This record gives sequence, C-alpha cells and structure tokens, in this order.
Amino acid sequence: MKISRVTILTLGVADLGKATDFYKNVLGTPPNISDGITFIELPGTWLALYPFDKLAEDISPDIPVTRNGFNGVTLAHNARSKDEVVDILRRAETAGARIIKEPQDSFWGGFSGYFSDLDGHYWEVAWGPMFEFTEIGEMKFKEDL
Repeated sequence: MKISRVTILTLGVADLGKATDFYKNVLGTPPNISDGITFIELPGTWLALYPFDKLAEDISPDIPVTRNGFNGVTLAHNARSKDEVVDILRRAETAGARIIKEPQDSFWGGFSGYFSDLDGHYWEVAWGPMFEFTEIGEMKFKEDL
C-alpha cells in the first residue's frame, strides 16, 4: 500500500533573499538554494520559497494574482513545550514577523500563538499535550491517549 504525504510546501515570496534569511533565523535550519528556489529541509515536509510572481506564472499565465488579507490557509510549527512556543514567536518577531496573536492557552487544551511572515503568510506556533516527537522530529499522536 502506498502512503500519501505532503513533501514540500511552497510559499510565494516578494523578496527571496529576505524570506530566506527570515526562515533561516526563525527555523534555525540552513537553507539550500537551487535554481532560484530556497529549500529548507524539515522532518517529514520541506518548506520551499519561490518568487510570488514566478510561482503564479508556473501554475498558469492566466491565474489571477492577489495578495490581500487572509486566504483561508495557515501553516503550523508544533513545538515540544509552551516555552518553545514563546521562543519561536519571539524569534519570528525579531526576524521581522508581525505577531497576530500572543501565545496563550487554547480552547483545544494546548498553547499557541500566530504570526504573519514578511509576505503575509500566517503561521500558528503551538504545543499540544496530545503530541510527541520522534528522535528525528516527526510529530506523532501520543499512544497513551
């Protein structure tokens, strides 16, 4: 049986250099740059950064290009502790992100906050008591739940 998976999430960015530096500082992972695309290797799924207009053009030369407001998509970075949530949000803010929601206890029993990156992509940074991480950083549901 083949297992489906998401391998790369690509974000359209206005300035590839600035976005690359931003994510290097926030995620603490050295990027790889190849053919004008930044790849950041993360456990399970990579993050890619590509110029916004070129990404739209790659999809279709006829696609309408808009960059206004919330588009119904958020990305998530799950942390190992509440303190790590706070640390990641502060690193994002220092790197130029706008904090949208300060870290706080959530209705679902976890702890989370939101930031908007340099290009307006929304990220949730969260810790949840139902998650644990493997040695290589993959998130799993705790087996004792």
